Order: sequence, then structure tokens, then C-alpha cells
Amino acid sequence: MAEQQIQTQPQSAEHTMARPQRWAQPFDSNMTDQDVDRLLSESQLKDIDGEKFPKHIPLGGILKNDTRIAKFTPGEIVVREGDYGNSAFLVLSGRLRVVLSPSLPRDSIGRSEENTRSLFGAFSQLWTSNWLPETRDTSKYSLDELMVGGSNESARVVLQDIPTILDKHNTGAIETGALFGELAALGRIPRTATIFADEDAELLEIRWQGLRELRAYNSEWKRMIDERYRETALAAHLLESEEFGHLDDDQIKDVADRCIFETYGSFDWYTSFQRLRSQGKSDEPVIARQGDYPDGLLMVRAGFARQTVKHGNGIKTINYLGAGNNFGLHPLYNAWKNPDASEDLALGSGLSALGYVDVVRVPASVLAEYVFPNIEPPVNTIEAASQKTVAEDALLEWAVDERFINGRQTMVIDLNSCVRCDDCVRACANGHDGNPRFRRHGKIVDNWMVANACMHCADPVCMIGCPTGAIHRSMSGGMVVINDDTCIGCGTCANSCPYENISLVQIADKQGMPVVDEATHRPIMKATKCDLCSDQLGGPACVRACPHDALKRVDFREFAH
Repeated sequence: MAEQQIQTQPQSAEHTMARPQRWAQPFDSNMTDQDVDRLLSESQLKDIDGEKFPKHIPLGGILKNDTRIAKFTPGEIVVREGDYGNSAFLVLSGRLRVVLSPSLPRDSIGRSEENTRSLFGAFSQLWTSNWLPETRDTSKYSLDELMVGGSNESARVVLQDIPTILDKHNTGAIETGALFGELAALGRIPRTATIFADEDAELLEIRWQGLRELRAYNSEWKRMIDERYRETALAAHLLESEEFGHLDDDQIKDVADRCIFETYGSFDWYTSFQRLRSQGKSDEPVIARQGDYPDGLLMVRAGFARQTVKHGNGIKTINYLGAGNNFGLHPLYNAWKNPDASEDLALGSGLSALGYVDVVRVPASVLAEYVFPNIEPPVNTIEAASQKTVAEDALLEWAVDERFINGRQTMVIDLNSCVRCDDCVRACANGHDGNPRFRRHGKIVDNWMVANACMHCADPVCMIGCPTGAIHRSMSGGMVVINDDTCIGCGTCANSCPYENISLVQIADKQGMPVVDEATHRPIMKATKCDLCSDQLGGPACVRACPHDALKRVDFREFAH
């Protein structure tokens, strides 16, 4: 009877699915087992002990799913100065050149030259703008291969006349066996130099996830990467900080040698952010828990973190931390100043990663030796946060949840003052050949709306993976702009933007005829977005055009506080 009852019970209505796997999306789907076997025989990789890797992340799996083999011919650019990379490169064969000084001309590496319109040009655009949508002067597109879109392989920028470049620029050779790009990949910082192929070369590109695993499970790779990180990026970061800026080179080296590197969250957080947000979910790995006793100062080097305190049955956001901010200094200082004190010296707040955060942990012993004797008692950030009003608290919580704290030039509209006249949209269109570069709608909290316009982020994930370098930061002002001449319409930037502020548009010639690929007859697309009117004399036209001062461009670090 019992068996019969069990058989007749209704089946569960739960929805089941396979658990997402670590390598559901390989870096290069064309990598084969034969490629992996060949890589394992290369001199740079054959000494790695595969037995040290866990069964769920085998060495062969890393090579097959987190790497790709790329071939470059003389003059092809591998990485550009200013790129935000997510991968490192191992030279399997051939020789590359790194441009040390001076930097290559911006137009030669796919960037746009910065030209501000003259006063007459600014006025004339009022009557010279084309009323047909998204028209282009197609004669400017001199590189045919950049017009058809598609793979990164077909969209590489090639430097012309290498002997002249070598004659005019100080360069260094990168030989077979060298690893480069790992600091930008692991720290999400811009590439510091342009590197191009000096001769036929074959490279192994390793995306940051695989680089992280190689560093974690192979002592030689860990030593090599950490040594370079300490000597260059970490030393510079320490010297720029208020706490360690007074130290000499030997002291900085000692501090760097004793620091611990930590990362939390996913480097490519933006790929899941929209999906999780639409489901009302979030994924914030814990860095430090309220009530724990700190063992070191946490210095945020890249990314963002949320500082919280317990509030009833939930938590309350009191601050967010970005590059250059620290966590835990106050209780550590109190413990050093009053070692026999009976009061609770535990952390009064917690810290979690917003997407991705790169942290340097400085041990308490280092602080006692080099920092605490030379500083005034640090400010208690929890007490400072308690002075905020309820409205300020709500705005900060909302801004952090939506990741708007990434914005440095965010378009914010006061809905109590805005009369919906659309003067801002028309002004934007007049400055961009009749085509507005933003949408006057977006997320709303209280009387504030964040419009769908590029925020020119502190962490511009849209720049990661652009094959031609078309999307980049301007040299003056740091605006994120797109070079229309070298954009291939691949959509990488638009798909990466967590805020949906980049659009792909079909272009037309000056007569309004759609431009199509001559081989496939598919429309030619270009990425467009707000460029902060980088070529206009007076700055953002939208701000200047608003008759009621309702529209502002703000840094959310200051606005939300």
C-alpha cells in the first residue's frame, strides 16, 4: 500500500535545468584537443604540473576553453595603449614590438583625432545638419575590411611603414616566450603601451579567468605574475595613496612584498547584471562581515564595493567604495592605539563586491610599522554616514543597486523642473548631424530620472573587446567616444554596456540611400552614443539648451552623497 501511495502522489511542479558550467562559453569554440596537445608540448607550458590542478578545473580544460591561438603578420596591432583588456598574451613564436615613446599617432591605432569645431562651425551646424537619419560621408571609410563587420581577425588595424615607425619611436622587442598584458587583464586597468607584430608571430591569448586559474594552481606562474604586479602596478598604487605616499622606494618595496592580492566577483559582471536585475536578484560576494575582527586594511584597486550595516532584519547601504578607497582603517587604528581597550574593536560594517572588485590587503603589522605612527586618528565612516538624511540614504541605495555609481558624467533630469519641451533632444540632434545621441527616458527615483545616455563610466566595460579600438577615451577630459571611421558595427560595445546606452544604427550615404555590404547585401551598422559633445565649444549641448536648468551632468560619487 505504501508503495502504491508513493506511486500515485502528484509529481513536483518544480522547473529543473542543468546547472550552468564554468566553460559554457569557451573563449574560442574552434580550439581542439589537438591544439591543446600541441600547447602542452610548447616550452613555455610543458613544465606546468597538471596534477596540481583540481579535477573540475584541469589544465587541459583551461587551455581548451580559456585560451585561443592568434596569428599576426608584420604591422598588425596586438594591443593598443589605452585599451581596457581582459586577456594576457604568451608569445609562442615570432617577435613583437612595444612602443615606448613617443606614443603612436591616435589615428594610426584606430582612435579619432580630437578636433573642436570653430565658432562658425558651431553656428553653421544649425542649418547644415542633414535631415535624413544617420547619413555618413562614406568616402572617409578607406579601410574596406572595417566596413563589413564580423570577427576580430578580419578587423585588425595594420600599421603602415614599420621602418619609419622604428626610426621615429623608441621601441622594445618582445621575444618568444614572453608574457604580457597580465596586469591590465587582472586589474582591469588600461593598457600602458601599443604592441604590434614586428614579424610573423603566433600568440596564445589567455582570458582573465584562465589566467587567474593558472596563477592559483601553478607556483611559477603565480611567482611571475605577482612579482611583476608588485614591482609595477602595486608600487605605483601604494605611492599614490595618502597612507603610504611618504615612504621611500625601499619601504614601498617592503610593503608591497607583504601585501596580499584578492579578487571578488566576476570580471565580466556586466554580462549577467541585466538578467539578474530583471529577476530582482543580485550577486554580491562578501569581502568582510560586520562583527568580524579585521586583520588588515583593504585597499580597493579596481571595481566597486558596497559598505553596509545591519538594519532591522536587513542591511542598509552607508557607502560605496571605488578605486583609491580603503576599508577597515578605523578599527585597526583603535586596536593599535589602545591594545588593552575593552571596547569592541570588531568591524562595525560589512563589505561586498558590486560585480567585480580587486583588493589589496595590507596586514595590520605593516600599518603599525609604517602608517599609524604618522597619521591622525582616521574618520569613523559609520558615524559620518549616520548624518545622512533619509532621502540621501534612499538615493544612495538606489544608485548602488542600479550600478549608477559607475557614472562620471551621468545625465540626471529633475522631473519637478522638466517641462518635457525636448529642447535637450533637439540640441543634441543639432550637434550630431540631425541625430540625437540619447533618449529622454530612463530609471526614476523620487523626482530624479537617469536618462538613457552614456555615463562615461569610471569602469568602462564597453571598451573591453573592441576589435579596432574604435571606442576609447579621449585624451582631454577622458570622455568615452567612438571613432565612426573605424567602427565595424560588431556590437561588442553595445552588448557589454550594462545600461543599454549604446545603440547600433543602420547608416545611409549623403543622399539617404542605405549602405549595405557588397558581398552579403546586409546593412552596414555603426555604434552610436552620447560623446558629451566632445567637439563642441561649450560642452554638452543638452545641458546648455535646457531652459529650466532641469538637466545636469553629474558624477554619481558626489551626487548620491
